[in-house]
Amino acid sequence: MLLLFVIFSVSITAQSGFIVNSEFRKKRIPFKLVNNLPLVQLKVNETPLSFILDTGVKSTILFSLEEADSLQLRNTTPVQLQGLGPGGSIAALKSLNNKVEVGKAVDFNHNLYVIFDSTLNFSPRMGVPVHGILGNEFFKNFIVKINYVSEVITIYNPEKYKIKSCKKCELLPLKFVGEKPYISLTVESETMREPATLLVDSGSSDVLWLFNKQGFITEAPKNYFNDFLGLGLSGDIYGKRTKIHSVSIGKFQLKNVNTSFPNEDAILRARRFEDRDGSVGGGFLSRFTVTFDYANKQVQFKTNRKFKEPFFYNMSGITLEHEGVELVKEERQANINTTRGNQNESVANNSISITTEVHFALVPKYVVVDVREKSAAEKAGIKKGDEVVSINGKPSYEYKLYQLLDMFSREEGRKITMEIRRNGVLIKTKFYLESLF
Repeated sequence: MLLLFVIFSVSITAQSGFIVNSEFRKKRIPFKLVNNLPLVQLKVNETPLSFILDTGVKSTILFSLEEADSLQLRNTTPVQLQGLGPGGSIAALKSLNNKVEVGKAVDFNHNLYVIFDSTLNFSPRMGVPVHGILGNEFFKNFIVKINYVSEVITIYNPEKYKIKSCKKCELLPLKFVGEKPYISLTVESETMREPATLLVDSGSSDVLWLFNKQGFITEAPKNYFNDFLGLGLSGDIYGKRTKIHSVSIGKFQLKNVNTSFPNEDAILRARRFEDRDGSVGGGFLSRFTVTFDYANKQVQFKTNRKFKEPFFYNMSGITLEHEGVELVKEERQANINTTRGNQNESVANNSISITTEVHFALVPKYVVVDVREKSAAEKAGIKKGDEVVSINGKPSYEYKLYQLLDMFSREEGRKITMEIRRNGVLIKTKFYLESLF
């Protein structure tokens, strides 16, 4: 009986975390790439939700509950969480023994953290519903391949699949600290070249974050601008943006790489791992097909068609946010065919009548939440709080938020015309996208 008990206990332990039936070789999970972030659909206790797949976070975090008020949580206790950002800890609930499904992968005893702070909401900045973050626990029992071009995650049974070498690939060791994955790359400025230990952070949309500015940031000539970098668990993160000469990953080299240097008050917690020099985010990872093998502590990077694309950044200086919806009236012309004739005529006379149809629809409302100092948008008079009504003659609601960011980041010198609403007054303005260095 003791032997049977031990065997049963070992079996239960081996099946902890996400599992698929033992006979599977691979399963595909589609995702949506938004602002370089992989957004996956999952179920928490049978409630469908959208989560960011985030290698930079250990556990699953749930927020934006107003869109999932039917969700039932199990075995909750109050806790405090601390993340990137200048703020302190935030109140949360730790919930035990939840059922979480990602495609065919299921965890029947999943622990997650629930944050009720309404200010922590990624949905407005991304323009699509985001209910939480799916962390590293998803990677532990599988080999996980993220194909950023085809927007497909493939999970493999590690007993039936091994990573294969290829000419376009680099296989790097993974180092785990606090259950988070780190890799070593080489970063280079015009005057220095050095190795860097970087967190692999698929939940960051930026390309590269570095913590040490020495050798990269200069005042004469000034080679950077101050900017909003992102939303952290503990508040907004600001810092400096520039381009560094290159980043090398084995035999591959990326040049003129967008790099951010977050303000010190936002990264105090990240500094607890003294050897950490920064992180690589979605802007870097999306240039590869990335295969994680946590069990063997390795990751493979295979270059994709985006690898040689130049790096862009927001040249408008505007940060937009999806702020609810508004009702709009659209008038459309419709053609109606009518047939004329009498009973004695074998051929009918056709005519077309044009009528106007009125449609009402709820559409997204975009608001300016930040304007970078000395940017093209600030010079054009755009201010924080302005509602964007139209862009380049097209209603703003006809764009996805990530499409607008792409528009602002692609073509230096491009003319942008805007109609904005401020205190109920419509204002027309224009500016040209301009590079700061």
